[in-house]
Amino acid sequence: MSGARLETSGALRNATAVARRQGRIYALQALYQGDIVAAPAATALTGLFDVLLDGQGLEGVRPPEPGEAEFSRRIVEGVEAHREAIDALIDQCSTNWRIHRMPAVDRNILRLAAFELGHCPDIPATATINEAIELAKAFGTEDSRAFVNGIVDRMGRVLGRLSGERRQGPR
Repeated sequence: MSGARLETSGALRNATAVARRQGRIYALQALYQGDIVAAPAATALTGLFDVLLDGQGLEGVRPPEPGEAEFSRRIVEGVEAHREAIDALIDQCSTNWRIHRMPAVDRNILRLAAFELGHCPDIPATATINEAIELAKAFGTEDSRAFVNGIVDRMGRVLGRLSGERRQGPR
């Protein structure tokens, strides 16, 4: 019986990780669109979901599952609510790069990761870092992976989510 319970709990963890991965993709798309057109990312996310759920959708993109939609909303609303502090943290942790000069995709991956690191203690910091790197590889430039990795790692240390440094950054 305990073996079956372990198997079920592992399957649930995996399903949560998959929902979070897709939720991050939807959130990144909305954050990017909101950033580019200077509009609320929550509005962009609602528009994306409306298109995906209207029966016509987008080629190669399926409608969100409930867990994916919920997680992407959590990220988008959190980034918008804490944007000033998140941008200050990114500026603090980046060397020779101000946030407004960063490529838009990288900037929004960093915002997403900063929100998770600062406001989602239920998500392991290493998972946030790994997922940010995966987003950078999938949506960024050739240099995005290393750029995002360095800054997200620094943010994790500043916020006390990774060993090595204590919490010093804004929240």
